[in-house]
Amino acid sequence: MRVLAHFTPGAKAIDFVAPQCDWLDIRYCAEDDDTAFYRELPEAEVIWHVLRPISGDDLAKARRCLLVHKMGAGVNTIDVDAATALGIAVANMPGANAPSVAEGAVLLMLAALRRVTELDRATREGRGWPSDPSLGETVRDIGGCTVGLVGYGNVATRVERIVQAMDAEVLHTSTRDDGHPSWRALPDLLAASDIVSLHLPLTDATAGMIDRAALDRMKPGAVLINTSRGPIVDEPALVDALRSGKLAGAGLDVFATEPVEADNPLLGLDNVVLTPHVTWYTADTMRRYLEHGLDNCRRLWDGRELANAVNGIVSPNRPVNRDGPSQ
Repeated sequence: MRVLAHFTPGAKAIDFVAPQCDWLDIRYCAEDDDTAFYRELPEAEVIWHVLRPISGDDLAKARRCLLVHKMGAGVNTIDVDAATALGIAVANMPGANAPSVAEGAVLLMLAALRRVTELDRATREGRGWPSDPSLGETVRDIGGCTVGLVGYGNVATRVERIVQAMDAEVLHTSTRDDGHPSWRALPDLLAASDIVSLHLPLTDATAGMIDRAALDRMKPGAVLINTSRGPIVDEPALVDALRSGKLAGAGLDVFATEPVEADNPLLGLDNVVLTPHVTWYTADTMRRYLEHGLDNCRRLWDGRELANAVNGIVSPNRPVNRDGPSQ
């Protein structure tokens, strides 16, 4: 069975999947190598997909494809409707990256609250001593903050446990009142939180949710953390809030356009901590991803129902190729 793994593997990943290679023919392709991608796509029966979008036109070229398996939870980078029309299953891995993303979110909280990037730069440039007297007026402990979680799934509940252990008060919001005493409607959560951390999928309902009005509702001096999807936030409005001092800082792993454009004004702000959509990307998450990916490949091979199919196709309507790819 041919698998197109649309990422560049490390040695540990290759070693982990090597024992499966007697029944899997895995072809690795870097996400930015479209030449290799389109060469391998027609023979791929399974695509292990990370972030580079897969369009309906791409799927139409994948004439043997049975499954697009998202290495992660969010399937907004896959044309799910086109896949469904073509009889291609789409599956994801809910919770597989939650430990890593949760720790990454807390890392960004700490870095933004403690002004780490600014202090790192000052220290390297010999400006760290004497200490900036504004530190004692601006730097915060997580334990002295109210942390508002927008979304309350696998990642957010892990963040909650971590910051509660640091003595933070935690509020959360979700699509409806879940009866938990920490639940708040979004406007109330924004107004009450010192740190607002986003943990939402990108959908029509969430795109632009944190707009200028939402940012205006936030506490003066609050911090915004986004490890979910960039388009949930109105970036020009966020830039204005950061420049004006309305917000003290932000920690961002995701952006409206990725890779982030060189002229994005967020790159020039001292009160923003930035990472390139990698809070999920650890050796531990990669191992969990590969375990899930191999499991669904084995399910296809054995003729069993797929796990975590998001488009209702749990049993593809044609068998896997057991005789090797066509030439």
